[in-house]
Amino acid sequence: MAKVKTVYRCEQCSADHPKWAGQCTECGEWNSLVEVRIEPVVTHRGQTKLGGGYAGQAASITTLNQVSVSHETRLATGIGEFDRVLGGGLVTGSVVLIGGDPGIGKSTILLQTATHMAAAKSSALYVTGEESLSQVALRAQRLDLPTDQLKVMAETCVERICEVLAHERPAVAILDSIQTLYTETLQSAPGGVSQIRESAALLTRFAKNSGTALFIVGHVTKEGALAGPRVLEHMVDCVLYFEGQSDSRYRMIRAVKNRFGAVNELGVFGMTDKGLREVANPSAIFLSRYDEAIPGSIVMISREGTRPLLVEVQALVDDAHGQPRRVALGLEQNRLNMLLAVMHRHGGVQTSGQDVYVNVVGGLKITETGSDLAVLLACASSLRGKALPQQLAVFGEVGLSGEIRPVPNGQERLKEAAKHGFKYVILPRGNAPQKSIEGVQIISVARLHEALTEAMQLSDELS
Repeated sequence: MAKVKTVYRCEQCSADHPKWAGQCTECGEWNSLVEVRIEPVVTHRGQTKLGGGYAGQAASITTLNQVSVSHETRLATGIGEFDRVLGGGLVTGSVVLIGGDPGIGKSTILLQTATHMAAAKSSALYVTGEESLSQVALRAQRLDLPTDQLKVMAETCVERICEVLAHERPAVAILDSIQTLYTETLQSAPGGVSQIRESAALLTRFAKNSGTALFIVGHVTKEGALAGPRVLEHMVDCVLYFEGQSDSRYRMIRAVKNRFGAVNELGVFGMTDKGLREVANPSAIFLSRYDEAIPGSIVMISREGTRPLLVEVQALVDDAHGQPRRVALGLEQNRLNMLLAVMHRHGGVQTSGQDVYVNVVGGLKITETGSDLAVLLACASSLRGKALPQQLAVFGEVGLSGEIRPVPNGQERLKEAAKHGFKYVILPRGNAPQKSIEGVQIISVARLHEALTEAMQLSDELS
């Protein structure tokens, strides 16, 4: 009997190593090497020869202007917010990978999508590898979903799934989940690096060749990244992540990769006893209307993908008992430390002896730099115990030299603030509109100390 050959493969970059090491020499990731058996390459009887690459086309050389281009056909999922995240609908032949924490709603929203599309005469097939068919049926009944048109199947073999898809030819198929699938060409257990990579490659190749759109559910690790090799995200066309806590009322789906739409697009949903329901006006859920203005609270005009959002930022600055702490929820920790140093140097506001806590209301994660000015104004308001007006909204990036830098899409942000009745907006001078907006007083600033002065004067005038 021949000796079985094994290598140690990195879960992040899929690089092979002859022996185990604590760190991958290719990508530098620690504790990512796992032992993998080298499998002989065999051709499965049901595997079709699709030709070069994932697109299933024969390899040939041509000039780019001779390539025939057709407008992609998009299918409506029946959920408006989901269509927004996908870039306007589901493109035929695309592969969408959706990940999130356990119990956050991945299977729920895909079951809703499948039943809606099946009821709208777009054939759909739901393939489950984690649940029995009775469990899927019970969940559909609990959510009051129409089940007479949706086809379901319990299967984990990729070759068998491709055979069924080739016979049924549905417009969309849901695979729950990639970690439970396996291909017969490998002898390793489902969920391993090799199985995930090869299964995803077969499914992606089939989708490009047949035109069937695929939704693939992916598990996440305890760090929040998708379990499996990093190449899994490179294979697919779109990668969606669920955000928010599983015990929270609201869920957010963010597109971190999309070949057919905007990256960082955000869809907001409310979790109900009948499944996920889209939120038509997301700005309303991130704003808290108090009876009176309170120190440390301010409204920021953020932008997620193509959508402007009004988000409340809260700050608490208190005397430190020992080593001062800096805690940021929904913001980057290192950026908060940098902004506090800039406020000390160029704004004359010192927080070296205070604990600073900053929170974005609603569990939203803000990654853009347009939140800088709101964070510093909230910290200054809490430190001085002076409440800022409730009708005030701000946005702007703060540079290391204390300048207020413009941010993209300033006009859309201003329109969102005016739509929700805000009367005052502090913004960078580079984002100042050429024409005044009715009912909104624009306060443009160029330096951080100007913004602090204008905000505190406005607070004194309206108090």
